[in-house]
Amino acid sequence: MKTNIFLASLLVFGGLSLTSCEDFLTENDPNHIVAENFFSTENDVERAVNGAYLALRSGSCMGEGSTAYTEERSDNAGRWDNQSAAGEPFQFTDFSLLASNTYLQSHWNAMFETVNNSNFAIKGAEEITFDDESSRNNYIAEARFVRALAYFDIVRKWGDAPLVTEYLSTPAEIEAHTYREDKANIYNLIVDDLKFGLENSTLPDHQSESGKGHASKAAMAGLLGKVYLTMAHVLDDGNRTTYLENAKTYLEQCYGMKTFDRLSEISFDPEDSNGVFNVNNKSTCPEILFQIVYRQGDRDYHSSIAADTQPGGETTNSLYASRGVPMLKVTPDLVKEYETVENGFGWTDPRQNWSVGHSETQNCYYVTKFRDRSEAAGTLGYGGNDWIILRYADVILMLAEVNEALDDENTAISYLNEVRERAGIPEYSVAQNDAAYRAKFPTLKLAILHERRIELAFENQRWYDLLRFFTPSELVTYMHSKSQADYNESNLQNFTETDIYYPIPYDEWLLNPEGMYQNEGY
Repeated sequence: MKTNIFLASLLVFGGLSLTSCEDFLTENDPNHIVAENFFSTENDVERAVNGAYLALRSGSCMGEGSTAYTEERSDNAGRWDNQSAAGEPFQFTDFSLLASNTYLQSHWNAMFETVNNSNFAIKGAEEITFDDESSRNNYIAEARFVRALAYFDIVRKWGDAPLVTEYLSTPAEIEAHTYREDKANIYNLIVDDLKFGLENSTLPDHQSESGKGHASKAAMAGLLGKVYLTMAHVLDDGNRTTYLENAKTYLEQCYGMKTFDRLSEISFDPEDSNGVFNVNNKSTCPEILFQIVYRQGDRDYHSSIAADTQPGGETTNSLYASRGVPMLKVTPDLVKEYETVENGFGWTDPRQNWSVGHSETQNCYYVTKFRDRSEAAGTLGYGGNDWIILRYADVILMLAEVNEALDDENTAISYLNEVRERAGIPEYSVAQNDAAYRAKFPTLKLAILHERRIELAFENQRWYDLLRFFTPSELVTYMHSKSQADYNESNLQNFTETDIYYPIPYDEWLLNPEGMYQNEGY
């Protein structure tokens, strides 16, 4: 980490500039300003905050290309083969990950670069004079939101990790922080970061169209609810019920901030004008709480997700005429979980056709959820899809989850039904009378997990859901019970409790073998 965090400082020295959604992805030439001399005006703080946001969009961090680290770790999708890029991306989905994996190292680097960029912005906001003190708090709140977002991914993927709350700019400073701290301390930092914005900022409940890609209070509350919900399952400190109650409080706060009545007012269909995945609706859709911004038609800052998930011979997603295989190969295991007549259910869930297609030429299932067939995106596939990090369907299903965990089944079912209502499929009480549904999802908890899988497929949520819904030993049993034929090329039997966490990258461990102790099993 010594070199990696130090290099993070270079991202903010590039004079990043942002005042609106259109300016969000504008980066000027590096000017090599020394950190201590960087901040003199409020505009400098704004530029540093934007540097933190910009770091998120990397595919090695949390942007649209980050599926290898999360979605492909789950039972939803994977890689085509074990040969491309020396087989390293395949290790994530095959549960054969090595500490020396260079993709793993790049992911670690990108996450901590985002943390350090956030710390840099906080440092600047705390140092300079503001005419309006609320502006200072707002910039700090945004930077702390980004830091919380990054650390939430870090702690769920590695557990104990270096806890860095100040900007590091010298080798000595970095070396002093090259050790892991207990994951409980990291969760406490995440909670404090998000509470700061909720309690001390004047940020809006929801960002305006020009502010998309920035933090809002609704996004903070929704993320904090997810953090507490996760803490209830991964921290064995006797506070499970308290964490669940806190999760319910903040999820309800987020839900109360929505600007629509029922989720059914917003379409799931990516072709509908008011669809949550319609590229033309990305800046106005009231369901989206936080997204990473991409720019349609721009060579450098476009979205590639529509083109990359489309196999050769298909035109569902993009005008880009691919001749190859798609980035993600959807598992038959997911396809068989959709509630369709073909799968034995008494109805058909339209979300299957809106999310998954089948290529006859490539003989595979592929993602159709992300589409941009516009002339602006063109035949080069320079799409405009934003990468959604948090949306209201996720929050609503977490409210179902937390109420089920607190033994309030009636309330849990009401939230579950809101999502099913939008999909146009029977409510839970009716579905239970269907033999196929009852056999596959015999408990309310499993019905909620199923609904999350279908609703949030390919949005980097499934792996974290599996970690939250099952204990490590239960998850091993769950994964091993699946048919290998429905899991594509990777080997399900490789999965063990070791795979709950990633290994610490070899080069990071080497810096301080005692302080950067390796996760068990690697």
